[in-house]
This record gives sequence, C-alpha cells and structure tokens, in this order.
Amino acid sequence: MRIGVVTFPGSLDDTDAQRAVRLAGGEPVALWHGDHDLQGVDAVILPGGFSYGDYLRCGAIARFAPVMTEVVAAANGGMPVLGICNGFQILCESHLLPGALIRNDHRTFICRDQVLQVENAATAWTSDYSVGQQITVPLKNGEGGFVADAATLDRIEGEGQVVVRYVDVNPNGSLRDIAGITNERGNVVGLMPHPEHAVEDLTGPGTDGLGFFTSAVKALTSV
Repeated sequence: MRIGVVTFPGSLDDTDAQRAVRLAGGEPVALWHGDHDLQGVDAVILPGGFSYGDYLRCGAIARFAPVMTEVVAAANGGMPVLGICNGFQILCESHLLPGALIRNDHRTFICRDQVLQVENAATAWTSDYSVGQQITVPLKNGEGGFVADAATLDRIEGEGQVVVRYVDVNPNGSLRDIAGITNERGNVVGLMPHPEHAVEDLTGPGTDGLGFFTSAVKALTSV
C-alpha cells in the first residue's frame, strides 16, 4: 500500500514517518506541500515539525498549502489521513477535525516518553490496538493543549471520537486529557504524541507506536 507523507517548509519528522510506513510493510511516497497531486497514494500522513515556522498559528498557514486542497478532498472521500503533532494542528485548522491546539498550560516546550491509553480501536489507524491498551510513545510539543467548547467535547466523547488519552500526567493542559481524536467516519486521526518515534527497539521507548502504521496498511489491504 502506498502511503504519502507530506513535507512542508519546517517539517522535521517526515523522514521518520516514511521509515515507520516502510517498517509496517507499506510503501512510503514523498509528497510536497506545493503540489496539487497526491500521486495515487492510498493514505496520507501529515508529519510533525514547525510548518511555515509556526507563524500566525501552528498549522494555520499550512492549511492553505496547495497539497491540502487534495488532502481535504481525499479525506472527505474516505481516504485514511493521519496528522501527528503539527499534522494534528493542520487537521484542526483545515476543519477535518474539531477543536484546536493551543500553547501548553505551563508555557514551555515538553519532550518526554508519554503513556497513552487507547480509547478507540476502530479507526483506520488504531485497529491493531485494543480498547484500554496502554502504550508509550514520545511526546514533544510547545502548543499541544487540545481545547474545544463543552458541547464539542461532550459530542466527541459521546460518539467515541477520542482515540488516545494521556495517562498518569496531563503534559500540556489538554482538556479531558485528550491526546488524539478521530472524525466521525474514523478515517482521519490526529494526535500530539509521535508514534513514528516508537517503531524500533534500537531507538525510542520501544515499538508501541508501530501499530498506527500497521493498522493503516491492514485497513488498506482489506479494502
């Protein structure tokens, strides 16, 4: 399965995401922010980093990149799309996911291995996990606090759209300890932690993040 990874000016983790796709058995395809062509990929990953220098708001400029016109259309058509950290911010700015990401409540950048609990194992990106499973993946952000109005929070909680939740400690002030969410259809997922940095025992805290990528490969293979 061909999974595209978009590079924006300021992307840092695009190569890591491509490697994770390869380790999961997929074929990574490099996509460029200025292109209008998704090159026939079966899924898309928006990686972490600081797209366009995080000017204005994180992800606010990347939302208008030419490639995002194609990504939004593909996502609305059912294509699996994963946004990691800055990618999550871009998904929210593009209105593919509800809510927004704001500056950490302690006003400092955080980098740590973070325990998460899987809340939804029915998305295109989480089917290799089980509900209630706890995984450890790296977290690194300065604007990672997930916020939304009370009605939106109640809706995504009630409809099972919380994908992963922080365990033991809330590292950035995210409301209701939310670390990642999905859209109603389950094909678009965004999360602040970095599963692409937890795919090999040699580096990172283990391989707990690999399931995001193997889930997508299996979902695409079964179509």
